[in-house]
Amino acid sequence: MNLPPYHPDPTRATRYLFFTGKGGVGKTSLSCATAMALAEAGRRVLLISTDPASNLDEVLSTRLSGKATPVPGVPGLEALNIDPVAAAAAYRERVIGPMRGLLPEAALRSMEEQLSGSCTVEIAAFDEFSSYIGQPENSKEYDHIVFDTAPTGHTLRLMSLAKAWDHFLDQNTSGTSCLGPLAGLEKQRAIYEGTVRTLADATATTLILVSRPQAAALTEAARTAGELRALGVANQQLVINGVFETNCPDDPIAQALEQRGRAAMLSVRDFIDSLPSYQVPLRPINILGISGVRQLLGDSPPETGLPQVDEPAWCPPSMQSLADLVGDLESAGRGLVMTMGKGGVGKTTIAAAIAVTLAHRGHRVHLSTTDPAAHIEQTLAGELAGLTVSRIDPAAETAAYQAEVMRTQGAALDPAARALLEEDLRSPCTEEIAVFRAFAREVARGSDRFVVLDTAPTGHTLLLLDASEAYHRELQRQARTSQPDEVLKLLERLRDPAFTRLLLVTLPEATPVHEAAALQEDLRRAGIEPYSWVINQSLLGCGSCDPVLQRRERAEHTYIEEVAALLAIPPAWVPWQATEPTGPEALHQLAARRQIDAVV
Repeated sequence: MNLPPYHPDPTRATRYLFFTGKGGVGKTSLSCATAMALAEAGRRVLLISTDPASNLDEVLSTRLSGKATPVPGVPGLEALNIDPVAAAAAYRERVIGPMRGLLPEAALRSMEEQLSGSCTVEIAAFDEFSSYIGQPENSKEYDHIVFDTAPTGHTLRLMSLAKAWDHFLDQNTSGTSCLGPLAGLEKQRAIYEGTVRTLADATATTLILVSRPQAAALTEAARTAGELRALGVANQQLVINGVFETNCPDDPIAQALEQRGRAAMLSVRDFIDSLPSYQVPLRPINILGISGVRQLLGDSPPETGLPQVDEPAWCPPSMQSLADLVGDLESAGRGLVMTMGKGGVGKTTIAAAIAVTLAHRGHRVHLSTTDPAAHIEQTLAGELAGLTVSRIDPAAETAAYQAEVMRTQGAALDPAARALLEEDLRSPCTEEIAVFRAFAREVARGSDRFVVLDTAPTGHTLLLLDASEAYHRELQRQARTSQPDEVLKLLERLRDPAFTRLLLVTLPEATPVHEAAALQEDLRRAGIEPYSWVINQSLLGCGSCDPVLQRRERAEHTYIEEVAALLAIPPAWVPWQATEPTGPEALHQLAARRQIDAVV
C-alpha cells in the first residue's frame, strides 16, 4: 500500500507536537526533521527530549543541556534535554530549601533520603515536562513545541501521570505522600490540570505515532493509539518510517525486505486507514547532523543524492555467532541473563532466542520482561517444554502490592490509620515501588534456573537500576529486616558476575552503538560489568545489488569496529533475517548456527 509522503505543514501544525512509538523507529530523527522544517518556514520552535537516554545531541550535532540552546545552522530552532537526575536535585531543593535553618540537620537529611528514590526522579521529570504545557507563559516566545518522547511505555506513563497526580491530589486528605508534604505538589496542581486540558485539546496538541513497516512496531502503534485516546489524546497521526522499495527483482534480500514491510502494513490496514497516515522512505545514511536530518524528508529518491564510494577491501574484526555466546552462557548452569540497549535493536528477539535455545538444551528457563510495552508473548508465539514466560504488568503488580501492604502493615492499624495507609497507597509512586519489587523477584528466580530478562529501553532501565541503588541505600540506613529476601539481595546479585550476565544489544548504526557504549559506562559506575555485546540485524555480506542496501552495509563497518574495540571478547553477530523470527523453532534456529558466514 502506498501512503502520501510525510511533510510537516506549518500552516496546519498545532502548537504542541508529540512524537512517540516503539524504540528504534526513528522518533528522534523525525521530530528533529519536523522541528527544522517548521523553523525554516519562519516559526520559532523549541524541541524537547523527554527520553532519559536522549540522543538529540548526536542527531543535531549540538551539545544540549536542560536549558534551551540554539541549534547552529537552523535559525529559530532551540532544543533541550529534560535531565531526570538534575530535575530531581532541583525538586529536592525546592521542597527542602525553605526548611533549612528551621529544622535540625538530622531531619533535613532524613527528608533528603526520602526524596532520593525513583519516585522523586519521575515526578521531577514530569514537573519539567508539564511546565511547558500546563504553564504556557513559560514558553510563550515559541510558536511550536516539539516533544521527542521516550519509547512507548515510558511515554504512556508520563502522559498518564497528569491525570494520576491530579486525581490523587483531589482525593488526598492526609497532606502527605511518598514525596513528602503535599504542599509542594499542590503548588503544581494548576499546572497538572492545564496539562490534562492541553493534551486533550485537538486544536493545541497533535500526537504523531511513529512506526517502522514491521509487524511488532505497527501492532504497538495501534495499541498505543487506543491507550492515548483513553487518556484524552485523540488528535493523532501515523508516520511509517523506513519504507523500502527496490528495483532489483533478482535480489532475494531486497525483495524479502520490501515484501516483509508490505505484508506488515497490510496486516494492520484498518488501523492505518483509521487516521491520517504518511510514509518516509528508507534512507541509505545514518540520520546525523543538520544535513543528514534535512535529507530524511527530502524529495529526492532514496537511491540518489549520495555518490558511490569505492573503498578498500574491508577485513571485519573477530566476531562469534549467537550460538557460541549461548554456549558460554550455558556453562554457568543457572543465573540471570539480561538483554539491554536502545529500543528497537531487537532485545526481545535476542532474549527469546537465548531462552528457547537454553530450554532446547535441557535447562529450566524463565523468560520475562521489564518493558511496559512488552511484546514478548508475540515474539515467542508458542510453548516449549522447560520454558516459562511472564511479564511485569505494572497494574497487576501495583494491585498485588497494595493488597499485601494492607494485609500486613494495615492489619494492626485502627480504622483511621488504615484509611490513611490506603490513601497513601493510591499515590502514583506506588507503581514504581511495585514494579521494582517485581523486578527483584524475577532476578531472584535465577538461583536455581536460568532467568532471561528482556529489559525496557535504556533510559527506563537505567531508572530501574538507579532505584536499586537508592533502595539499597535506604535499606542500609534504616536497617530494615522485614523486606523480602529478593529485595535485600538484588544489588548484590546484579553486581555478581557469576550470577548476572548483561548483554548489550545494538544495531550496527551510530545511535544504538553510542547509546550502548554510554550505558556500559553507566553500568560500570554502578559496579555492574557487562558480559558481552550482540550486533543484531547486520547486512554485512548480504550481497545485495540494491544501492540503498549496499550503502547501508558499507556504513556498518565503522560501527562494527567501534563495538569490537570496546570489548575484551569478540561480540556476537546476528545477520539480518528475511522473515521476522517468531515462534520457538525460528528463534531456536536464530541461535543454533555455530558458524558465521564467510563475511568474517
